[in-house]
Amino acid sequence: MTRSNRGDKLDPREVQIVHTISRTTRACYLMGCAPGSDKNYDHRKEWVDELIQRFAAQFAIDVLSFSVLSTHHHQLLRSRPDIVQTWDDTEVARRWLMICPKRKDNDGNALPPSEPELDTIRNCPTRVEELRLRLSDVSWWMRLLNQRIAQRANREDDAGGRFFEDRFKGIPVIDEESVLACAVYVDLNWIRACMAETLEMSDHTSAQRRIAAVESEEQATQADETAAEADADDAASTQDPESLPDSFLAPIDLGEAITLPGPLPSGNGARCSDKGFLSMSGLEYLELLDWSARQVRNGKPGRTPEDMPPILLRLGLSPTVWLKLVADFDDLFTTMAGLPENIDQQRGKQTGRPFHVRKQTRELFSQAA
Repeated sequence: MTRSNRGDKLDPREVQIVHTISRTTRACYLMGCAPGSDKNYDHRKEWVDELIQRFAAQFAIDVLSFSVLSTHHHQLLRSRPDIVQTWDDTEVARRWLMICPKRKDNDGNALPPSEPELDTIRNCPTRVEELRLRLSDVSWWMRLLNQRIAQRANREDDAGGRFFEDRFKGIPVIDEESVLACAVYVDLNWIRACMAETLEMSDHTSAQRRIAAVESEEQATQADETAAEADADDAASTQDPESLPDSFLAPIDLGEAITLPGPLPSGNGARCSDKGFLSMSGLEYLELLDWSARQVRNGKPGRTPEDMPPILLRLGLSPTVWLKLVADFDDLFTTMAGLPENIDQQRGKQTGRPFHVRKQTRELFSQAA
């Protein structure tokens, strides 16, 4: 069977949400510790985590969720060509040179580009337009991220060859139901893999980051209230958004009722934009995540919980369908993720052909009809 043409599904000129998966070669534990092995590569998870944060500050791509495990990593990304169009030529050149720097400091971090370095890009209109496209291209994000992880690991091992198997898997996610299910699926990976018992213990995931941010904000609020009661002039003010653990992640809430339409470029310097991606608050998302985690952790696929989060009622998803989605998302959707009737309306960007929907996926959603 020939592999699918990624260009038929992904276009950096369009705002798209894409679920990406990269697996290590032969599913080896190259980012963790294999059972019975004395070799531990857990520190490489931190490499991926750091690169995601670094790229989020420079690319025109929103990070909606992510998880890094011992044999693979997941990311839910949203390309933002509309954000790129708000940048002038100098900003395009600066961001690219922070991603692919000409000079680095002693710790290997990119140094701010000099004027001559900026001129090599901004004085060439063709090059500027090429980089504008790359900065909103999920394929370039994944290419550079995986390449750097592989090169660093090979240097550490004094070895060569592939680190990740073949190319990454990229699946467009086309409707709200599937975006929500995919985000939860990604965030629950540590629990499903029995690597963590709770969301708070799920290291290198967006779920852990968002929970830590909520706790940090609560602590800051309590500190402000205590200082106010003491009438202290040097009381700590509202916490700086850039210091929050989830500052590089896209907000959860679209805030359609209170947010103006448009790109909403971020002002915190840690992420592409301040636009959310779900019609629910961050706390509602974490509650749904916690509820789903408890069902998945119980390991009872046939169980129908008595309670059900309101968001599932609004979306018309039964608990049985929802738990199947967040448990087997990667198996249910192989080329594109969405309700079957929505996928049927899509056509390849280059071939014009419809996308295949698995029989088990159609059967699952027919239960909710």
